[in-house]
Amino acid sequence: MPTLLPALSRRRALLAAAGLWLSATFGAAHAAQPLQAVASFSILGDIVREVGGDDVQLTTLVGPDGDAHEYEPTPADAKKLSVAKVLFVNGLDFEAWLPRLVKASGFAGQTVVASKGITPRKFAGHGHDHGDKDQDHGSAHAHGGEDGHHHGDADPHAWQNLANGVIYARNVADGLAAADPAHADAYRQRADAYIARLQAADAAVRKTFAAIPAERRKVVTSHDAFGYFGDAYGVEFISAVGVSTAAEPAAGDVARIIEQVKRDKVPAVFVENITSPRLVQQIARETGAKVGGTLYSDALSKPGQPGATYLEMFEWNVRQLAAALQP
Repeated sequence: MPTLLPALSRRRALLAAAGLWLSATFGAAHAAQPLQAVASFSILGDIVREVGGDDVQLTTLVGPDGDAHEYEPTPADAKKLSVAKVLFVNGLDFEAWLPRLVKASGFAGQTVVASKGITPRKFAGHGHDHGDKDQDHGSAHAHGGEDGHHHGDADPHAWQNLANGVIYARNVADGLAAADPAHADAYRQRADAYIARLQAADAAVRKTFAAIPAERRKVVTSHDAFGYFGDAYGVEFISAVGVSTAAEPAAGDVARIIEQVKRDKVPAVFVENITSPRLVQQIARETGAKVGGTLYSDALSKPGQPGATYLEMFEWNVRQLAAALQP
């Protein structure tokens, strides 16, 4: 019996060491799990990816070329949200469908409003929602149809000004740091590097449009998504159907836009990746205005196409606009 004790002691020591190793290994693996996050739509999702890097496992609800105005959540979306630790939203009543999804999913994590701190612009002819017929201003400026999606009078498309994109990035970094303090420094370092790129792009955009005569900086687009862009960079955008991508303009509204395009010699009309081109093509036919390239307004393009990231989207839009507006 005495001869067995050293062997048993060695065995116990080996088992204990193995247990400690397994505990440390699985503990480290568990600690290294990326933060589960959800972003409401593709443009915001790209900003979260830039700031979050490999420390975040991100799901985006409304993907490339998707229309966040008219999105209908699915049971799969509720499942994705139920396991998330943090939810990134645009705010400004952009995701009118999201509160129902949050409730259905039982989401109990942190919600980060990316547009927090931005001064919202008001729509022209504001104060109308998707439920009315915009009786005072005509359906060309209605904020929607009869689908129950309400945007109020605040323009939600704040990302269309790169200076606001900087605010988005800072809010994303703060939200990630709060949800995952262990990687707070990494989030803020990535945000700083990304913000430097956004600021450089913003300066380049301003220089591009400053070189185009002011009287030529006028375009027609499908829906009212470029107000922040116009305010920031000195371009007048004439919207055919207001903020809703589902609204149908009245014949009188289309006639007024055609008359304005002719009167003001608007050089170009543009379609968007989330809207039908028919109306814009009609305006071009009846006015002789040039049909510019596709603009990305509320959604990124699919990977491998122009506009697959927020910065690529912006640079693409600027190139299309500048090329069409040059004398």
